Amino acid sequence: MSTPHPDALLSVRDLRVSFGSTDVVRDVSFDVHARQVLAVVGESGAGKSLTARALLGMLPGNATATGSVRLREDSGACTELVGAAPKELAALRGRRLALVPQDALSALSPVHPVGDQLAAAVRSVTRVPRKEARARAVAALDRVGIADAARRARAYPHEYSGGMRQRAVIAMATVNEPDVVVADEPTTALDAELQEQVLRVLAEQREAVGAALLLVTHDMAVVREHADRVLVMYAGRPVEQGPARDVLGRPRAPYTAGLLASLPPDEQGEPGEPGGRRGNGRRLPVIPGTPPTPDGLPPGCAFAPRCPLAEDRCHREEPRPRPAGDGHDVTCHRWDDVPHAASDLFLEQPA
Repeated sequence: MSTPHPDALLSVRDLRVSFGSTDVVRDVSFDVHARQVLAVVGESGAGKSLTARALLGMLPGNATATGSVRLREDSGACTELVGAAPKELAALRGRRLALVPQDALSALSPVHPVGDQLAAAVRSVTRVPRKEARARAVAALDRVGIADAARRARAYPHEYSGGMRQRAVIAMATVNEPDVVVADEPTTALDAELQEQVLRVLAEQREAVGAALLLVTHDMAVVREHADRVLVMYAGRPVEQGPARDVLGRPRAPYTAGLLASLPPDEQGEPGEPGGRRGNGRRLPVIPGTPPTPDGLPPGCAFAPRCPLAEDRCHREEPRPRPAGDGHDVTCHRWDDVPHAASDLFLEQPA
């Protein structure tokens, strides 16, 4: 994937994020199109959130981003975001790019009513009268399903439930109808019902404003239900990406297969039991070991110490991306040896 797709809203090529001499994200390339959901998945520490924040120019001050992040204009021209001036990036955030953060409570000011905060977001992009900005704020809250939005706009964040706060930050992210919405673990710590509500609201907003959605998550079940394309990351680097139906239906990277194998077999309608067991009393397969730290990567493939298919070459040579089908890429030496059934690759743990 070297040439950006001409119709992509956002094209990322060879993105790298470094802290000093340590690369924590590297070799990240992907395209996102209008109304498309790209899910970025992987375990904690895989580099998902840093990748997302690099797109928005919201990295920590001691981090450096290199590579290319190009945002397409209506005219067809592209704006390069890597290396852009802070003032230019600030002008794009909210108007063209928007973030739905993981922690809605910390993202909202505790001393201002929610409606005032949304109105301020409107006026930061368009210098409309306060009354009009307020009306847009109320309309945005109404669109995300907050009942009696005019009254709730006068309430403070602590007067909202957790699900309402998450809806409010979605309203804030989409109030100016951005082209690309980045949702960083938006359903973490929410129960299943609230999780589904939040994802439904994101889908409705994506369709309403024609935005592309980059969904950062570690929840493969969420990916299965909502993603068009999937980018799987491990130790700061992509290991597989492609159409969701292909990546989830026929994973070619052992790491992706391990993530999928750890899911309950809901295709058979068997609910999981306490203790991580299947309905038949067997434990779910797990990936052994833990991910490496960015400054402690092993030689060769970073996943080799945990991979049941690893051979000598895997411990010596770092794999490069290669095509595994139409629009499906994998970074693995043994990609063609991954069994069709993901659970067959990882042995189930003894009871």
